[in-house]
Amino acid sequence: MNPEAGQAWFRIAMLITLLSAALLFLVQPGTAEFVVTVTTLVIGLLFIGVIAVLVRRGSR
Repeated sequence: MNPEAGQAWFRIAMLITLLSAALLFLVQPGTAEFVVTVTTLVIGLLFIGVIAVLVRRGSR
């Protein structure tokens, strides 16, 4: 993986994850917004995990 591309995708994943984590404190549990925010947080964390695996595999 191109290092610049990996860094860009990692920054995008961090932005998604941090914004959704911050929104968890602002939305009420049990609402549709809460479900979407939790889903977005899980997707962001998975995205970070996939990027970490790809970068680690590419560095070998």
